[in-house]
Amino acid sequence: MQSTLASVQSIRAAMQYRLNHTDLCLVLALVRGRTLARAADLLLVDVSTVFRSVRKLEAALGNALFDKSRAGYLPTALALSLAAQAERAEAALGVAQVSVEQGGEVVSGTVRLTCTDAVLHTLVLPALATFMPAYPALTLELTTSNAFVNLTRRDADIAVRLTDSPPEHLVGKRLTGVCYRLCSSEAYWQTMGQRTLTELTWVGPDDFLPDHPSVVWRRLHWPGVTPGYRCNSMLSVAQLVRAGLGVAVLPDFLCAGLKLIGEPLAGCDSALWLLTRPECRNLRSVVTLFNELGRAIG
Repeated sequence: MQSTLASVQSIRAAMQYRLNHTDLCLVLALVRGRTLARAADLLLVDVSTVFRSVRKLEAALGNALFDKSRAGYLPTALALSLAAQAERAEAALGVAQVSVEQGGEVVSGTVRLTCTDAVLHTLVLPALATFMPAYPALTLELTTSNAFVNLTRRDADIAVRLTDSPPEHLVGKRLTGVCYRLCSSEAYWQTMGQRTLTELTWVGPDDFLPDHPSVVWRRLHWPGVTPGYRCNSMLSVAQLVRAGLGVAVLPDFLCAGLKLIGEPLAGCDSALWLLTRPECRNLRSVVTLFNELGRAIG
C-alpha cells in the first residue's frame, strides 16, 4: 500500500513540474560529463551548484535521474531520454543562431551522399572540409558503394561516380576527366624494375569489380597475369601498392606519390560525374551540396 501511494505521489510530482531549458542543460551536462566536476565545468558553475540542482530536479520529478557509482553518475533511462531532447533543443538553438547571423537564409536538412571509398577519401572529404563549416545546419549521411542502384532506389540523393556513360534517368555534371596509370611504389620499382611486367607481383580488384577499367585493360594486354593480391576496393589496391607489395593500374587521382610506369593507358579514359535524381533539384539542401561539391572538386 505504501509503495502504491509513493508511486502515485511520484507521478503527480512529475505531472505538476514543468521542465525548463536550464533543467535540460543540467541533465545533458551530467550525462556528458559523468561526474559533478566535469558537469560543473561544462555549465560554468561550481560543483555544489550541480549537486544541489540535480537533487532538487529529481525531487521535483519524483524520479531518480542518476545512479551514483565508482564510475561516476550513471544516467537512468529517464535521464538519457531527457538528454536526447536536450541535444535536439541544442541543435535547434544552433540553427536559430545561424539563421540570425545569416539573415534567415539557412540551409538545413539531411542529404545522403554516396561514392566509392577511393573517391570519398581522396576527393570528397577534402572538398567537404573546405565548405561544410559554412553550413552547420546541414547534415550528411555518407555511404560508400560502387553501384548506381543507391540513387535508383532512392537510398541516396547525390552520387559522385566514375563512369563514361551515366544513367539517363539521372541528372548531373561532368566534373573532370580521369585517366589510368600503371603504378608502383618507388622502393618496389627500384628493387624489381629490371624485371618484365609479367614477372612483377600485380595487385588488382577481385570479382566484386569484374568490369573495372583496370581489370579490362589487364586482361586485354596481359592475359597471362594473375594478381598476387586482390581487393574489394580500389582504395585498398592503392594502399597495397603504397606498401610496396606490387604494381597496379590506378585512376590518376590515386597515383599521388607513386612511381608512374609508362604513359596513361589507352582505352581506359573515364570521367568523374556528380549525379542526382531529377526531383532532388527542387530541394535546397541537395542543390546546395551539389553545387558546392561541383565547385570544390571540379
